[in-house]
Amino acid sequence: MGVTALSYIFLFLLSIKNVLREGKLIKTESLEDIAISERTFPVSIIVPAYNEVVGVVSTVRSLLALNYPQYEIIVVDDGSKDDTLAKLIEELKLEQVDLAIRKHMNTQPIRATFKSSIYSLVTVVSKDNGGKADALNCGINVSKYPYFCAIDGDSILENDALLKVMKPVIDSEGKTIAVGGSVRVANGTTISRSKVETIDLPKNPLVILQIVEYFRAFLIGRLGFTKINQLLIISGAFGLFHKTTVIRSGGYKVATVGEDMELIVRLHRMIREESLDLQLKYIPDPVCWTEAPDSLKVLKSQRVRWQRGLAETLFAHKKMFLNPKYGLIGFIAFPYFFMVELLGAVVEVLGFFLIAGGLLFGFLDPYVIGIILLVTILYGSFISSLSILLEELTMFKYPKVRHLILLFFWALTESFWYRPLIVIWRLEGLLKSFRRKEAEWGKMERKGISSDNR
Repeated sequence: MGVTALSYIFLFLLSIKNVLREGKLIKTESLEDIAISERTFPVSIIVPAYNEVVGVVSTVRSLLALNYPQYEIIVVDDGSKDDTLAKLIEELKLEQVDLAIRKHMNTQPIRATFKSSIYSLVTVVSKDNGGKADALNCGINVSKYPYFCAIDGDSILENDALLKVMKPVIDSEGKTIAVGGSVRVANGTTISRSKVETIDLPKNPLVILQIVEYFRAFLIGRLGFTKINQLLIISGAFGLFHKTTVIRSGGYKVATVGEDMELIVRLHRMIREESLDLQLKYIPDPVCWTEAPDSLKVLKSQRVRWQRGLAETLFAHKKMFLNPKYGLIGFIAFPYFFMVELLGAVVEVLGFFLIAGGLLFGFLDPYVIGIILLVTILYGSFISSLSILLEELTMFKYPKVRHLILLFFWALTESFWYRPLIVIWRLEGLLKSFRRKEAEWGKMERKGISSDNR
């Protein structure tokens, strides 16, 4: 617990400096300059989709409205069992075409390729099922531009998101090879015609606490690690990548459920092993809205899968752990993810059992235990409050006082019911990582985040 507490405080101190700097940049720099810059590279947006009939068309429509000078949209239907492909054919007026495809990575066979007769930017690929990583690799093979943006099939990008995520690439003159943006929970928000109309909080406490979690993960964790070039994860829901570098690293690994984190760790490993002057960044401003689980069953499935992916990635690259060859990343980021994010759940469960046993057999003082629990709850609330504060300083997406009161209130309850559930599911995910199992798509019951789909 002490390590966790100190690490979050350390990351917050790193984040706040970045937040203040980014805030100044956002206010003073014009996106129009980026839009007309010759160094704004064209981008291929890849949307892997599996059983996404509810939201995939809204996602494509939101991408068609992006403010970006040159891009293409590639939807890869990974052998969906629902009507995802039929919906795309009907709504986008797809016509089957033959495409010349460069095979950078091996993937499951392609069944057919389509172009939209009404939106020239849109290409759809239908392939045999092979998992999300396989679908992304297929999209890279089909893509024609030097950068690609991976976005989930149930997500919606804000209008300027692609311009903002390209900015670090331009500023670094190409030395930034991957950029992640913020992912926000869309539940409760009104999205019409694939655009965010009004932002509100959902009524379900399970979803509200995921919003607080996202604040903490993105605005403290990722922003802090970015400051010291130790970013080990860019969300699979929204990330920009230099295509040639990703291909050179081998593309997405298909034998893991944590393909997004595994790719980032492998890129870091390649940078250190080949002494490359490259970097990976997270910036808080570009926002991608996505649907969060609103039931315990679906949330459990998601968290078990995330923890399994984390474990698989850390075990696959265990060579980096405390290895001077990999610089500070082997001594800061890797130990943090191993000790706090991976084994933290084990330590917490053991702690609960020790406290229960100590109280039962009388070798622990109930007064001391009460003080420890109080400090733990106050600490958790303090960290959550810091993350909400960072949100207000950076994005200001929840402007109403009522929003802040609700976020703070439910954050105070986190230690009593939400966190124990997450700890148990993380432990289950860790145990499942020891069993050999094929990578699979996460099961998520979609309700759709855009009102035109309901």
